[in-house]
Amino acid sequence: MSTPENIIIIGSGPAGYTAAIYAARAQLRPLLFEGKQLGGQPGGQLMLTTEVENFPGFPEGLLGSELMERFKKQAERFGTRIVSDDVVSVDFSARFQTVIARSEATKQSLPLIVRTNETEYSSHAVIICTGAKALWLNVPGEKEYQGRGVSACATCDGFFFKDKQVVVVGGGDAAMEEANLLTRFASKVTVIHRREELRASKIMQERAMKNPKIEFVWNTEVREILGNGNKLTGVRIFNNKTNEESIFETDGLFVAIGHQPNTDLFVNQLELDRKGYIVIKPGTSKTSVDGVFAGGDVIDPYYRQAITAAGTGCIAALDAERWLTSLK
Repeated sequence: MSTPENIIIIGSGPAGYTAAIYAARAQLRPLLFEGKQLGGQPGGQLMLTTEVENFPGFPEGLLGSELMERFKKQAERFGTRIVSDDVVSVDFSARFQTVIARSEATKQSLPLIVRTNETEYSSHAVIICTGAKALWLNVPGEKEYQGRGVSACATCDGFFFKDKQVVVVGGGDAAMEEANLLTRFASKVTVIHRREELRASKIMQERAMKNPKIEFVWNTEVREILGNGNKLTGVRIFNNKTNEESIFETDGLFVAIGHQPNTDLFVNQLELDRKGYIVIKPGTSKTSVDGVFAGGDVIDPYYRQAITAAGTGCIAALDAERWLTSLK
């Protein structure tokens, strides 16, 4: 095993790159694993977004992939070392095992272990920014038209559907929230749900059902995403009560069946909540293990925005720097 790193950052979305920028400017020479699979691909979910118009400092907007490339170049400019390998396992046990003969200071100085398929690394501090991934329908045409009519974020993409008709798939609170938000832009929002009643809370159901722009199609599943090669034009739907199949024309499809944090690596290593998100100490980025910090969507089931992820990435780097300083 090589000499321990100061900081290893796992993940390369807005949170990971922002943490790297701050850590690198603090002369900590961070090592960042961008991964080939974390969050779907290097750069996280923004790589699936065509145009980003709500990130401050870019009044004309820019492609999600271009924004992430700028993040990466800025991190590299200050000395971040970027490795494209996936992290396949971690071992934080040295920090949380209780050994009577081991002082707290000794325990904190023991390294954290991060492994790829090829190499084992050790580090004094680790920042986790592995993000979360939207749960998709996994039907034909879905991947092809992501960013071209298919989305999982109304806050991000709703503006592009002004005065158009869109579909929301889902029946929980997230789906009702997306549907209500989309009515600010779309002329009509159709909620397609596979059951005959919603799973959303009563207040969210009432809010959606009272909205004159929202209609519901019950007992129905989306079987295929249709398009003209450039953009989505409709969906093939199946009524699971009548077994009838039909084409539903629409300008946009928003999948709102939930998100899953990318935390499989950290089961039995960190405290996770019941949905799998990393638990942090309020007002900080500190996890349940000394020297391990987290930022971005992996700690955030509510906002899931590039700007909030970047902010928590900054917090994680500052917390890590101060923690390392306290250990001298």
